[in-house]
Amino acid sequence: MDAVQPLEDAVYGDAVAGESGSLDSALRTAVTQLTFRHPDQMATAMGDLARRQAAVGADAMQRLVGRGASDPLAPGDNRFADPGWQRNPFLRAIAEAYLSGAAWAGELVDSAPISDRVRQQARFSLRMVLDAAAPSNVPWINPAVVKEAYETAGGSLFAGFSNFLDDLAHNGGRPRQVDATGFEVGTNMAATPGRVVFRNRLIELLAYEPQTELVHTQPILCSPPWINRYYIMDLAPGRSFVEYAVQHGFTVFMISYRNPDDSMSGTTWDDYLQLGLLTAIDQVQTLTGSDVVNLVGLCLGGTMSTVGLAYLAAHGQGGRVGWMTVTNTLVDFSVPGELGAFTSEVDIRKLEGTMRKKGFLPGSALAQTFDWLRGNDLVWNYVVNNWYMGKKPAAFDLLAWNGDSTNMPAAMHSQYLRACYLRNALIDPGAFAIEGTRIDLRRIRQDLYILGAQADHIAPWRGSYLTTQHVGGSARYTLTSSGHIAGIVNPPGNPKAGYWTAPAPRGLSADDWFAGAERSAGSWWDDWISWASERSGAMVPPPRLPEGDPAPGGYVRGVVGSPFIAEPAQRRTSAASRQSPNGHTMSKENRRVRREAAPTAASPRPRRRGRPRVEGSPTPD
Repeated sequence: MDAVQPLEDAVYGDAVAGESGSLDSALRTAVTQLTFRHPDQMATAMGDLARRQAAVGADAMQRLVGRGASDPLAPGDNRFADPGWQRNPFLRAIAEAYLSGAAWAGELVDSAPISDRVRQQARFSLRMVLDAAAPSNVPWINPAVVKEAYETAGGSLFAGFSNFLDDLAHNGGRPRQVDATGFEVGTNMAATPGRVVFRNRLIELLAYEPQTELVHTQPILCSPPWINRYYIMDLAPGRSFVEYAVQHGFTVFMISYRNPDDSMSGTTWDDYLQLGLLTAIDQVQTLTGSDVVNLVGLCLGGTMSTVGLAYLAAHGQGGRVGWMTVTNTLVDFSVPGELGAFTSEVDIRKLEGTMRKKGFLPGSALAQTFDWLRGNDLVWNYVVNNWYMGKKPAAFDLLAWNGDSTNMPAAMHSQYLRACYLRNALIDPGAFAIEGTRIDLRRIRQDLYILGAQADHIAPWRGSYLTTQHVGGSARYTLTSSGHIAGIVNPPGNPKAGYWTAPAPRGLSADDWFAGAERSAGSWWDDWISWASERSGAMVPPPRLPEGDPAPGGYVRGVVGSPFIAEPAQRRTSAASRQSPNGHTMSKENRRVRREAAPTAASPRPRRRGRPRVEGSPTPD
């Protein structure tokens, strides 16, 4: 069940942790332990390396006289995919010597008498060194680079130098990973028609236009991660989860988070719950007239949804949510994936010091730091393609979205890392408190659809499966054959796609679940549509949505506007009321925004034609 980590997952996952920790010191520790405390083991290892390199030399001599084996060189390793590595005995010997030495070094680290955490950090550090040392990164050795230069009469070298200068001037000296020139938010990304129906200092709430004559009574609120822009759930026409749900008779709303700046340094996870999820639920219920809202959370947004549902249950308001779907989400962080190696107390303190200087963790700093953790895929691949061969990177919507990163407020990110990665507090009843309320996941009684991804190294599927064991409701677990990011972008029609699904009762382990799960070809979206349709109420005419600025709104573009709250199209709610039309108590933020937007005796509400104009000119984020 192990799988290679997809490229787009590497970028995203590296951003979640924020700092690399003591990679160099971990590798030094591994080598020191072997050299000074186990010299006999190191001597044996050095002898093994000498034998391996001698075998490479002997094979090279055999090939020079036409007697060597012709077995493939490093199948699946794209660095050596050019036929020149295979045909030229000298190049093959160089590649084999490198691959043999790299394998030896990995085995050496694995055998070192060090802790698992230090070993994992040492592996990362070693990978960075080995990726940089690959012979494919030497332009006069790489046959693909030499051939391109010959066929273009040197034109590729001039084009590559031009790419290098452009990246030096406009991309922080790093090679570009994607050609994003053909992508535009609101045109061919985040393009599902909708409107902004609420705005506060943290979120905009988007309501999507109905595309069917009838819709399910209960609306859906999407809770995306705040580490990137929301539109991974509305990526592109034909590749949008939101669009697919709307086209199948659901009324869908989306939270779009503001990109934090230094003014939000003190914003906490409590604020993200109160100003974000709970306020959005208030507004969805008000606008649709539905007493029940269903939640779909992705990654960190799924963690937030789970915490929020437990919070509502603790206050006797769990019935406001009908069912919940969480995709590629960790709630139990005992299986944290690769990120767990960089979230020790020391690592988090170092990160907190970095964030304290600016009040947030910059998205650009994340990319610069962590590209090197996947140097082969995220750096050297593009050095060869862009700078050596003079080509442009491919246009890939997932990587274009991945490059649209956001900052993270210092207080919130520290709280999240400590509660989840350091203490794993969410699964311990009463150990984690938010907004003054202690959380107990056992109080969640709703039906749950929980999705994991087979190739997910950020939220490993065995970790996301554990959510089924901590909640009180009935859980259906589904495993898709993709990675962390591509898991949500899974439209029907891919002949290679497939998924496993089955109920996940308490006491059933992840491996036992997999042994009994049924595999189906196609996209999990269709399975989810069937599951959600059965639980979302009767089909009725869609609710009339109020006027608002067109989606995707301002926050996704880095534009901040004044607070705004749309009133229901068919009824109005008193701004002073603490109750919504459905009778539940509104969040404090929703009441505050309503007061700010309410007319006063001295300033009567002006008549408006068309969309309401938000007071105050938009300002850059």
